[in-house]
Amino acid sequence: MDIPLASTSRIEKKPELVEALKKVLPASSIIEDKAETLAYECDALTAYRCPPMLVVLPETTAQVSEVLKLCHKMNIPVIPRGSGTSLAGGAMPSADSVVLGVSKMNSVLETDYRNRFIRVQSGLTNIGVTNAVEDNGYFYAPDPSSQLACAIAGNIGMNSGGAHCLKYGVTSNNLLGVKLVTMDGQILEIGGAAFDSNGLDLLSVVCGSEGQLGIVTEATLRILHKPEGALPVLIGFNSNEIAGQCVSNIIKAGILPVAIEFMDRPCIEATETFSGAGYPECEALLIVEVEGSLDEIDEQIDKIMVIAESLDPTELRRAKDEDQANRIWLGRKSAFGAMGQIADYMCLDGTIPVNKLPYVLKCIGEMSKTYGLSVANVFHAGDGNMHPLILY
Repeated sequence: MDIPLASTSRIEKKPELVEALKKVLPASSIIEDKAETLAYECDALTAYRCPPMLVVLPETTAQVSEVLKLCHKMNIPVIPRGSGTSLAGGAMPSADSVVLGVSKMNSVLETDYRNRFIRVQSGLTNIGVTNAVEDNGYFYAPDPSSQLACAIAGNIGMNSGGAHCLKYGVTSNNLLGVKLVTMDGQILEIGGAAFDSNGLDLLSVVCGSEGQLGIVTEATLRILHKPEGALPVLIGFNSNEIAGQCVSNIIKAGILPVAIEFMDRPCIEATETFSGAGYPECEALLIVEVEGSLDEIDEQIDKIMVIAESLDPTELRRAKDEDQANRIWLGRKSAFGAMGQIADYMCLDGTIPVNKLPYVLKCIGEMSKTYGLSVANVFHAGDGNMHPLILY
């Protein structure tokens, strides 16, 4: 990836821009010292780094609008930033750019349980949404691995999914409306609390646009009732290909688990050392979670076990209790961090048909040997969303 060359003429405008920004933002919301901007030189793709010219941290939609008007007038590029958890360089700045972070915009604005929605500022973390409603028996479904840190703004920009997207969908399936500030400072309201808002479906254009169309400052999100119960099952196999075949067979059988997660040996070992999740020793591991009433859970698990047993698993174990289930998911959520302690890596993000998982996993293994690069696999297998980690 090539970092765009900085424009000297833009950098020379920095003093003028800072003075103008001080008229619309408090001094504490402007970061101009080069040493302090280093915290914003990259996101979770740390292989590429470039400190921005300035960082601004507005607290309101009106402030975002004024900042964007100024930068548009002065021809200064603006890089929107949520929490900087992107593994693909989504918040990568250039030396002549202004990073606009939404971390100070983290309030819950409205909660409506009767109509099942919550309206929040876009800097609120993903887990912060669920935390705001769980005492009343609700939750927010999309759950990226970085949900403890990632911001709703970034989730919308990337149309994030997560382990449970197999049943509940990705961000676009749970987003009802946004307040968006365009790059020239116009404030737009798109969608709303109703499940089917009038007019063109511009919400689908915004969600997944990676900040190119504007900056989301508020979001109206669908919240759901918590299920009666949920239980994960661990299934170990002697090869990645067989594990991939198991995923394909489960989906083909018409079973709809809440989640099917895949981890291979390098990732299993790193994660077990890091989190002590209690994973078995095997070449490939599936975490399959089902939910519902106790009878529904037992019925689904019985069907899954029959499918798994037909493929000669090395391990077939259901979580004993909620504590063990939480440890299983803690391990999965910490997988990327665990791998980062072993080596630097390039994380890829692609989606393939579920029935092609065995073939693609075989090809990844062959290419790893051909090019002499270790590859670890951890991904959302239920919808074929793969994340090969190329270690270097």
